[in-house]
Amino acid sequence: MKILLNLLGVFLVGMLVWSFGAGLVDYISNPPEKSVEHEFHREPLDVHFPSDGPLGTYDKAQLQRGLKIFREVCAACHSLHQVSFRNLTDLGYSEDQVKTIAAEWPIESPSINPDTGEAATRPSLPIDHFPSPYPNEVAARAANNNAVPPDLSLISKAREGGAPYVYSLLIGYRPVPANLPEANRPPMGLHYNPWFANLNLAMPPPLTSAGQVTYDDGTRSTLPQMAKDVSAFLIWTAEPKLPARKQTGWAVILFLLLATGLGYMAYRNVWIDQKH
Repeated sequence: MKILLNLLGVFLVGMLVWSFGAGLVDYISNPPEKSVEHEFHREPLDVHFPSDGPLGTYDKAQLQRGLKIFREVCAACHSLHQVSFRNLTDLGYSEDQVKTIAAEWPIESPSINPDTGEAATRPSLPIDHFPSPYPNEVAARAANNNAVPPDLSLISKAREGGAPYVYSLLIGYRPVPANLPEANRPPMGLHYNPWFANLNLAMPPPLTSAGQVTYDDGTRSTLPQMAKDVSAFLIWTAEPKLPARKQTGWAVILFLLLATGLGYMAYRNVWIDQKH
């Protein structure tokens, strides 16, 4: 029985090796054809943010500019369900400024009319989350060619490529290439963007021209600058405690190095004592 089991094992291993080898040879001799989307799709651009790297942190002035881009450009279609207005104190705003931002937000928060019990809206408060511009998914689809604008709270973590992908998408609208097959050309209501997975995006270009938004700090609002600022803001919405986590990580690493060093010294002293 033992011999039969060993022979069976050798046979199964041989079949596995043969199958792998045959598949590898077939892949090399007949490589799979690349899809049209794969051929025209582009990887995120090489762009860097102050929060990058183990020592990175947020540039509050940039985040405030990004908030202004979101308010004046993105909030008409997108929500931030995971972010409260009171969180804006992390961007350097005072409590009174946050109250003003919430009260003057272009989209009011949902409420209930106390007299009739019917749905209503009211100016937002600091405790409110950023409101959605649509009451429900049906309304969102009706206003956007049957496409639902995604909530942007976690978009920089939810999409492969992170913030560089968001930046690339925002400035990535291009004329349709002449050699793009007819089946892949954007139909009416869609827009060609090679940084989007299937090349055709329902969202029209949100950033259209330099100076579209006027920055309070005097920074020139070029297209790349606006795209970078709002992308940085969306890094913050996804990871508001990122600098604190990095500081905690460095403190833990320092503690572990110190504990390792002290442990090694204690072990060495014990070993020397035992030797003598």
